[in-house]
Amino acid sequence: MSLQAKLLRVLEDQEFYPLGSRKTTRVDVRIISATNQNLERQVRDKRFREDLYYRLNVMRLELPALKDRRGDIPLLISHILKRLCATRDTSVEKISNDAMEVLLNHDYPGNVRELENIIEHALIVCQDKIIERNHLPLSLQGGLSFRRPAQKKPSIDRENEYSEKALILEALKKHNWNKGKTAASLDMNRSTLWRKMKKYHLSA
Repeated sequence: MSLQAKLLRVLEDQEFYPLGSRKTTRVDVRIISATNQNLERQVRDKRFREDLYYRLNVMRLELPALKDRRGDIPLLISHILKRLCATRDTSVEKISNDAMEVLLNHDYPGNVRELENIIEHALIVCQDKIIERNHLPLSLQGGLSFRRPAQKKPSIDRENEYSEKALILEALKKHNWNKGKTAASLDMNRSTLWRKMKKYHLSA
């Protein structure tokens, strides 16, 4: 609480005492803060200063849980995989369709940090260029955390892969390769479209 009071003074007076100094230093800053705590409850429980809360709460952005934005998962996986490969000096070319199916349908109670840990686990176990399902944590392999979405009525002929590929390609071209609009026109979610594009090697 004492540290919160000091931070509030910086925000209100735009000055602070540097460590060991007897003179204040003026500052002109913007504060970007983030939390995974319920600050309204923290304020009610007297664990977070109410005046500091309202001073910080100028522009508020709510970041939805990863399970509520599954269309972002392939992009996050690609980003995390590139970063981890660079730091570990390893090279993994891709993730198998079977492994990707598991990753796209997991609920991620730990959000992005959990996804990072899963990818790092797979990189440690994987000794090849492709991450397979058996490289993922055992809890995902055994289906303990695996959730398949409710099946929708097929909107395209899944028995004929050639027709499916042609229909997806036609829709992609029609919507200028906009995956969101294409997925909506085919009555499928973005993650399903992403898997289909990968399966049929479709790219702009």
